[in-house]
This record gives sequence, structure tokens and C-alpha cells, in this order.
Amino acid sequence: MTLLLTHPACLDHLTPPGHPERPDRLRAVAEVLGEERFNPLARSEAPAGSLESVTLCHAEHYVGELRHIAPTSGMIYIDGDTSMSPGTWEAVMRGVGGAVAATDAVMSGTHSNAFVAVRPPGHHAEVSKPMGFCFFDNAAIAARHAQRKYGIGRAAVVDFDVHHGNGTQDIFWADRSVMYCSTHQMPLFPGTGASGERGEHDTVVNAPLASGDGSVKFRAAFENLILPQLRKFSPEFIIISAGFDAHFRDPLASLNVKAEDFGWVTRKLMDVAETSAGGRVISVLEGGYDLQGLKESVAAHVSALMGG
Repeated sequence: MTLLLTHPACLDHLTPPGHPERPDRLRAVAEVLGEERFNPLARSEAPAGSLESVTLCHAEHYVGELRHIAPTSGMIYIDGDTSMSPGTWEAVMRGVGGAVAATDAVMSGTHSNAFVAVRPPGHHAEVSKPMGFCFFDNAAIAARHAQRKYGIGRAAVVDFDVHHGNGTQDIFWADRSVMYCSTHQMPLFPGTGASGERGEHDTVVNAPLASGDGSVKFRAAFENLILPQLRKFSPEFIIISAGFDAHFRDPLASLNVKAEDFGWVTRKLMDVAETSAGGRVISVLEGGYDLQGLKESVAAHVSALMGG
């Protein structure tokens, strides 16, 4: 059974008017996953994460500084894209806790896989730096937690968000035990993710796409580059950084991926997991800023996780 983890506190991370990373994103996800076809989902509230979990991937001084500057009123701007409101800290920690709880549920065999519907996203957060709407890297924390608690030797993070996950790449750049794979549009924020960026142990696989690329190029990037490398690596646990802003409707990019492509890639990753990871997959929400595109894409992704 597929587990859905989310928490209403993730609605309380407020962003400035007109900001694309807004609470309505999570409401849209909740609305579509509230449809009758998703009744079989097991549902649970994401617990608050621990600082100990966060420091598996982020520097202690950074975590402490962020906690210290979190406002009790008003809004503070960390950079042009990234701000904190009074509800941000709890929202961020529910994201961490959701990713950890999903890992526990799947590693212990309680659930076959899990989708963590939280915001803000995480994959741009570097070891000591928030950026691109992100504070802590939930997907990376899940990988480290699986290694520390369950002795996983090889974990993989696969990221199909339209923006490159510079944070995840930064965290695992010199780590031979975690593979990071990404499709993303280039050139586009954050500017990283060239195919020549391969990590110190050849465990970083970047498959950049060009503006206007759609289903054919997206699927080819997986079939020809990512999936062969992933199979060779033979991960024991797969974490999906599930951003849906490569969807053709999304305002922040210009790829032409369709909802069914997200279903397709999810099934492909589940196939790899069946072969080497005992089927163990979790997925953590990243981007996706057109509400209709987000709903359609999440529906296709979660349907695939459920075996549809």
C-alpha cells in the first residue's frame, strides 16, 4: 500500500503576494488526492523532523542560524526568491519529518512506497545555504537516514524537477554511496547541472534538456542515460525528487512534458527498485507551479506508485 504523508502546517509557510511557491500548491495536491480513485492511499500526518536528522546533510552552524532568524512576525527575505514567515520553520521541519517517516515506513516494510506532499521544496538547499525557495534538502536527508538507520549501502536520488537540484548534488558530490540523477532545463536557474558535472566518483548523472523539449526528449534522457547508470549502480533505496514544473503549463520554465510522462518515469523507477531495492521507493514533492498542471502530474505520479 502507498502511504501519503502531509501536514496542514505546510500551508503556514507564507510567501510574498504573487510568489509562485504558494500554499495553494498544496491545496491543489490535497484536492486531487482527495478524489475517490485515491481512496486506497494510507494517509498520515508528517511528524516534525529532528535537528539531528537535518544535520545529516546540513552544517550545524547553518541550521542554528536559520532557526535563530526565523521570524515570529512579519516576513524576512533571505534572497530574492526565498523568504521566511512565522509558519516557515514548522513547515520546513514537517518536510524533514515527512521524508524521514516515509523512509521508516518503507524500510520497515509497513508500506510498499510513499509520497510526501509538503512545502517548501528542498532540492536547492546546499550544505550551508538556503536558496531557490528551499531551506533543507528533504530527499537528501531521507537518503542519509536510510543509510544511518538501516545500513543501506547504496541510495539513489532521482530528480525530474525542471530546475537542477544543486543542493542534492552539493551534498553528495564526493559520496560514492549515493547516486544523484537529474533531468532539468538548461540554461535555467540555478545554472548547475551540465552533463560534465559527474561528481568525484562518477555518481552524479545530469541529463540537461533544452527549452521546448517535450515527452520524447524527456523519456530519451531516462532511457539512454539515467536508467542504465541507475541499474549499474544497483541502488538499495530510491528517493524521487518529484518536481512537476517540467509540465508544459508551468510558468517558471519552458519544457513540454505531459502528466503521463511523470507516470511513465515513476513506473520505470519502480522497475529499477524492484530489481535492486526490494521495491523500496519514496517520493518527495519539489516544484510545480501551475495548479492544473500540478494536479494532473501528481495524479499520474501517485497512480503509478499505487500500481496504476
